[in-house]
Amino acid sequence: MTGLGRALAAEFIGTALLLAVVVGSGTMGERTAAGNDAIALLANSVATGCALFVLIVVFAPVSGAHFNPLVSVMARLEGDLPSSALLLFAAAQLVGALAGVALAHAMFDLAPWAPSLRQRTGPGQWLAEGVATFGLLLAIVGCRRHGTVVVAAGVATYICAGYWFTASTSFANPAVTLARAFTPTFSGIAPAHVGGFVLAQCVGAAAALVMARLLGLGKRDPEAASTRRTASAK
Repeated sequence: MTGLGRALAAEFIGTALLLAVVVGSGTMGERTAAGNDAIALLANSVATGCALFVLIVVFAPVSGAHFNPLVSVMARLEGDLPSSALLLFAAAQLVGALAGVALAHAMFDLAPWAPSLRQRTGPGQWLAEGVATFGLLLAIVGCRRHGTVVVAAGVATYICAGYWFTASTSFANPAVTLARAFTPTFSGIAPAHVGGFVLAQCVGAAAALVMARLLGLGKRDPEAASTRRTASAK
């Protein structure tokens, strides 16, 4: 398998496993929490944070462990991802996200995909997604000078916290958002509300990149920079 092929496989598998955890833990939490949404959200957030840490550590050496089209765009802007690979990365992430939803549903004896009815819209929700994505990109940029394990810990803990301090429960990822429109479970979002979330995420990501440059957070040592360059660039 070529370097690009390995990177795309890593993005597909990593994103699929991430969505399987998000949807699966949300479903398990909802089923076992006896109607207590706080307990279900706690289970969902802790499981997602733990999975993110492991997935980033495992797949970062292969693809950069983006699992998020906005992170791939950032990598392209910084020269860590070739233009020719950007759309392929985004496609692998989206297909992986949909596969992850189907995998979670299969484990709980549900149909592979079904539209969500969960309402997530309005100015507060959009602001929450902008803030969630802003913080996620800053966490990545700010932590990466310390190496992959610190990035993994920073992203995992920020997303875990984001479940609780944002009104939207911190999707912060267009591929994840679209895929979650196809689950009728605790983790879902109504398909009609996906566009507002994705637009807010893009605004938040752009603001984070501007702020990172203003604060000088993009600086990193040569060794850390080399580890972030994906196999597709070779």
